[in-house]
Amino acid sequence: MSMDTVPMQRSTEPLTRRERVILSNLDEDVTLEEIATRLFVTRNTVKSQVRSVYKKLGVSNRAEAVACAREIGLR
Repeated sequence: MSMDTVPMQRSTEPLTRRERVILSNLDEDVTLEEIATRLFVTRNTVKSQVRSVYKKLGVSNRAEAVACAREIGLR
């Protein structure tokens, strides 16, 4: 098996309820600032939660996170 076909390892740690909320917002065309305003938190809080979602899903950007969420049935 080549390195290109090895799937990314995903964390076995489940997403928290808040991380699932963040993930659902990533599917929309909104900024982190807009997400923060919607959720009544700071942009830095959202940024931290987004990093946690990416780490748990084994992805590195918004598009990959949304695609992964669809793949595993979270969206």
